[in-house]
This record gives sequence, structure tokens and C-alpha cells, in this order.
Amino acid sequence: MKLSDAHILCVDDDTSTINWIRIVLNGSKIGGSITSVKTGREAFTLLNQRGFDLCIVEYALPDMSGVQLCSLVRHMGCDVPFMFFSAMNRPIDIEKARAAGADEYLSKPDDLDQFAMTVARLLSRGRSIYTLNTRLTEWPKAA
Repeated sequence: MKLSDAHILCVDDDTSTINWIRIVLNGSKIGGSITSVKTGREAFTLLNQRGFDLCIVEYALPDMSGVQLCSLVRHMGCDVPFMFFSAMNRPIDIEKARAAGADEYLSKPDDLDQFAMTVARLLSRGRSIYTLNTRLTEWPKAA
């Protein structure tokens, strides 16, 4: 897969962060198709409907934490790479994200220089939601 063909899902309720991500990825020649949503429920629905090559998620979302979303998606058998990009950067936050199945955790704004390189590395792994022909079937009642 060429990086410019990537399908990226950004989950963040801050539109300035989403705009910044678009600018950085377009400026780094990664580009690709970027879909943005503001809630975990919207992300879960889209992950069920479409294949994505990467999910960039904020830790604190309006309806759940990014950790809960990541854990839910992993529990359902989806192996799309998850990259947290969040200002919540206490060691316990990072530990919880990694325990839930996060592939990377970058801190806003400290890791701006690493952002595009990390995205490119995760995309080069070539995983997507359809790797094991496993699809998320419904929004769990517990979530």
C-alpha cells in the first residue's frame, strides 16, 4: 500500500487538532483519506462499516475514553493500528492505553516532530480491519 492511499480515522472532538493532523499529513506527503469523528460511538460505527489503515485517537472523548474505545475494538477482534495523540500524558494514561492495545502513544504538543514519522511507520505495517475477515457486529450493551 502506498501511504497516499491510506484510510485514516481520526477520533477527536477538537476540530483544531483534526485540522492540524490534516495539514501535517498532507505536508509530509502521507496525505491519504482522513475521516474524522468526535465520539467513540461514531468511531466504532465507522470501524464496523469501513476498513481503515490507522486510527488516531484522543484519550478523552465526550462519550468514553480512547482507552475504552481501543479496548472494545481489540476485544471484538479488530487489529487496526491505534495511535493515541493526547495531552493526557501521565505515565498511568500511557500504561492504560498500551494495556488496551494501543500501538503508539504520542503527547500533544511535545511529540509534534515524531507525528508524521510514527504515522508512516504504522501505515507501513499494512494491517487493516479486514485482516482476519473479522468485523465488529454491533455496539455492545456494556459500552
